[in-house]
Amino acid sequence: MEEILRIADLEETLWTEAQLLIPSPHGNVQSPTDWQTLGANRVCFVDGSWKEQDVFTGQGWYCRKIDSEDKMMGAMNLRRSLSPLHAACEALIWAMECMKTLQFSDVVFATDYSQLVTMVSSPEEWPAFTTHMEEFRRSKTFFPNFTIRHIPRAHNTMADKLAHGARSSPSAMLYVDSIPPVWLSGPVESR
Repeated sequence: MEEILRIADLEETLWTEAQLLIPSPHGNVQSPTDWQTLGANRVCFVDGSWKEQDVFTGQGWYCRKIDSEDKMMGAMNLRRSLSPLHAACEALIWAMECMKTLQFSDVVFATDYSQLVTMVSSPEEWPAFTTHMEEFRRSKTFFPNFTIRHIPRAHNTMADKLAHGARSSPSAMLYVDSIPPVWLSGPVESR
């Protein structure tokens, strides 16, 4: 009986947290706590896509200006990473570099990969990612108020589709634009 009450309490907490997230028309998330309170004009949703049997790792990001239709997005594939966490980390670093190129320094990054948020918050505890964390720290210097947030996977659909599309491409690809690619209209496949 105690276990049932604990599970019910957990489900109530998760449901309450989910209600704090309002989907935007683009399938991403806008929080009533307001992304701007985190010191940002933009939100950049990031995702990496990895499968052991695939040749490529896919990376995707979707950046939108808060309270605006202004958006940019990117998708790229690379030789398959060592793990899903490596893919997510590489996707974040690439998204950060793209934001630097676009001169967007007031960005909150959002990912559905909670381990990535944990890793960049305490990089010294992840020695297998030392090289990635050095790249991350270099990229981070461009963002005066660097913030990364964990969001539910269901609220990261655009970045997810971009990453999956890139991973599924039969050849090397790189895409950055404000207009979604033609292949983006298909369904999101499972990881």
